[in-house]
Amino acid sequence: MAMKGVVLAGGTGSRLFPLTKITNKHLLPVYDKPMIYYPIQTLVDAGIEDILIVTGGRNAGDFLRLLANGKEFGLTHLDYTYQEGEGGIAEALGLAHHFGAGHRLCVILGDNIIEGSIREAVEDFRKQPSGAKILLKEVEDAERFGVAEMADGKILGIEEKPKKPKSNLAVTGIYMYDETVFDKVQQLKRSDRGELEITDVNNAYIAEGSMTFAQLEGWWTDAGTFESLLRANNLVAETQERKGE
Repeated sequence: MAMKGVVLAGGTGSRLFPLTKITNKHLLPVYDKPMIYYPIQTLVDAGIEDILIVTGGRNAGDFLRLLANGKEFGLTHLDYTYQEGEGGIAEALGLAHHFGAGHRLCVILGDNIIEGSIREAVEDFRKQPSGAKILLKEVEDAERFGVAEMADGKILGIEEKPKKPKSNLAVTGIYMYDETVFDKVQQLKRSDRGELEITDVNNAYIAEGSMTFAQLEGWWTDAGTFESLLRANNLVAETQERKGE
């Protein structure tokens, strides 16, 4: 059965105001391409061609104008759905139910940009009998992210933005789930932020003992703050220069 891809590109991008006053965060430039191009390319490079874009805000129509049916990525079709307001990453994932029911999914946050490929991790997950797989990356500022607590090569749990991180392994915004993910989303309770948290979805898989992980090769950054948006631009520019592109 083909694995499907979901790019989560909703939200208001409030931390990047006023850049996001008249456009969606994921349409901002990262070096020579709009931000949304990078996660789509990551999925396509991993052999995933059935892709849903979850958008939101006042500028959702711009995604359609920019991406159309994904011809620039060699795709014949892209799906779109709309998230109202700020309900969290897991709520956005729940909107993919009509698209992903009965399929395995690779979910990627629309502001996550990586240097390497996730193809190997995706292939490994295809062979996994059930459950989920996440990609981890060693970082210096772990308190900004969901952090994996590890023991004996297994993930014991994930803590969201901990003041005292139990490791330096951040959970990147790339998640692979089996078809039970939508049941797990439905059982979530809203966090103190009033959102359905993706960390709770991941911890549900960890609790049933079906979560695996891989470490991401090369650099990784989100692009949701001014600092990380600048870092993303610089990393992409340096990488392309190195490759002579």
